[in-house]
Amino acid sequence: MRALALGRRTYALASALLVAAALLCATSTAAIARSSGGSSGGSGVVTEPPPPPPPPPPTEGEGDGGTNLPGPTPTPTPTPTTPLPTAQLSADGRTAIPPASAPIEVQNAILAANQITRKPYRYGGGHRRWKDRGYDCSGSVSYALHGGGLLTSPLPSTSFMRWGLPGRGTWITIYTNPGHAYMIIAGLRFDTSGPGERGPRWRKAVRSSRSYVARHPVDF
Repeated sequence: MRALALGRRTYALASALLVAAALLCATSTAAIARSSGGSSGGSGVVTEPPPPPPPPPPTEGEGDGGTNLPGPTPTPTPTPTTPLPTAQLSADGRTAIPPASAPIEVQNAILAANQITRKPYRYGGGHRRWKDRGYDCSGSVSYALHGGGLLTSPLPSTSFMRWGLPGRGTWITIYTNPGHAYMIIAGLRFDTSGPGERGPRWRKAVRSSRSYVARHPVDF
């Protein structure tokens, strides 16, 4: 009898242990399911986080250069001028400094003449093209006037005898005859002949205007 009672108690204890194990397994499975479902309560559905916001557009001065806005335009270097009423020969002896009081057309004519003061004398030079290897007398005068916006195409010395207005001008005077032409701009002579190198040069020496016709551009 005792053996039979002991066997029954052992069987009951084993059954209780099996039931407890089954309950523990079910509880663990439910917990895993809840943790996999996320906060939304879904069953096995994983909710991905939203994508990050796009970066802000580059501002001026930033980025890789492809979308940058242009920077400020650099201020051009002002043209040197002299406070004196007449043009002055520079220290290099080849270029002239325009007076500050001269009209812009006169200043530009002086600056244009400065560009060819290293060119040699060349007969016919400056008549077929503005940029040439050398210049003759009327070609040099034409180049300076063109730089000042006062002449559209080169002229020979004979054509200058009828160009503009007769007499001396306030700022510019062309002295011309059938064989030669030179000019005075703001009191300084621009000529291809005279003491020194032959070719378009600024010359401080005074030249006689006898046998020349004096002409000047309108308003100058």
